[in-house]
Amino acid sequence: MKISKIELFKVPPRWLFLKITTDSGLVGWGEPVLERKLDTIIACIKEFEDYLIGKDARNIEDIWQVLYRANFYRGGPILTSAMSGIDQALWDIKGKALNVPVYELLGGAVRERIRVYAWIGGEIPGNIAKEAKERLEQGYTAVKMNATEIISWIDSYKTIDRVLMRVQEIRDAVGDKLDIALDFHGRVHKAMARILIKELEPMRIMFVEEPVLCENKEAFIELRRNTSIPIATGERIYTRWGFKDILHDGGVDIIQPDLSHAGGISECRRIAAMAEAYDVAVAPHCPLGPIALASSIQLDFCTPNVFIQEQSSGIHYNNNDNDLHYYLVDKSMFEYKNGFVYKPLAPGLGIEINEEAVRNAIGKYNTFKVPLWRTADGIVSER
Repeated sequence: MKISKIELFKVPPRWLFLKITTDSGLVGWGEPVLERKLDTIIACIKEFEDYLIGKDARNIEDIWQVLYRANFYRGGPILTSAMSGIDQALWDIKGKALNVPVYELLGGAVRERIRVYAWIGGEIPGNIAKEAKERLEQGYTAVKMNATEIISWIDSYKTIDRVLMRVQEIRDAVGDKLDIALDFHGRVHKAMARILIKELEPMRIMFVEEPVLCENKEAFIELRRNTSIPIATGERIYTRWGFKDILHDGGVDIIQPDLSHAGGISECRRIAAMAEAYDVAVAPHCPLGPIALASSIQLDFCTPNVFIQEQSSGIHYNNNDNDLHYYLVDKSMFEYKNGFVYKPLAPGLGIEINEEAVRNAIGKYNTFKVPLWRTADGIVSER
């Protein structure tokens, strides 16, 4: 079962799909996306192509090791995002070849369902209470929102108050019916993060995500020692070697590897096992498309320390024409019940891509751009 063809598709709203075809006729799909770097990822995969064509698609681990280790320079989000999509597609092929879901090949299921959460914005004042009510009506039991807008290294207490006000809007609207996670998005520097987290403690936050940039790992240790709120990070950490130090240092309660950035299903399985040894929970990062989410769900069902799954249905990056379900033949896998997704039974990644819809989307992709943020004095702010 040799790899015979590799195809890449840039599709709206901001996704990159990869299709691997084998000489047996089986195909697998992956999502090797890195936001706003799609053309760079495409170039990386093209460089891998000469090696991959003709290789046995069943030898997933050997292929992973060669792509990562056989060159002098290794690591980084470009390389590992490219590898992630390839790894996802190979697992999809292997599951289909053996007619089992991927989680069966990784030890079997440890649960019947996994909780999911939805995104509701929150960084800029708006009708956040209305959004929270809508998510509750849709059956979700947990939401995540951005904590702050532009914030300076040392900011005012008015900024702190605005964050508290937005969280209180949700509490006033739905009480404790929704768990709330707050994403600082690495925008907040240590001093302000310390104040914010302290002020948020009475509001019973589910977790605080990226309270500071992940490279400031010593700050995580300090923050965690001074709060009871669980601290999460990981969407911008790649491979087990990236997670090793932050796990060893004890600065986090939850890690959030992204299966389209951190090395795919293979590597995120290893990362989750490392985290289990440190008594750390896992909440895979996934504001992306259906293949990335399907891959995450396969990991969720064979990994005991995963406790919740991010998903992008209704997120502001998407739109009504190109939301999570658009490129699927059977949309039922992502139809949640009471805030949970149930164990998929179909082989491979558990989804069937509507290739006609994918091919019809060629040429309709618009480069995803993020506005540049600057503080009041003109300094570039973390986005």
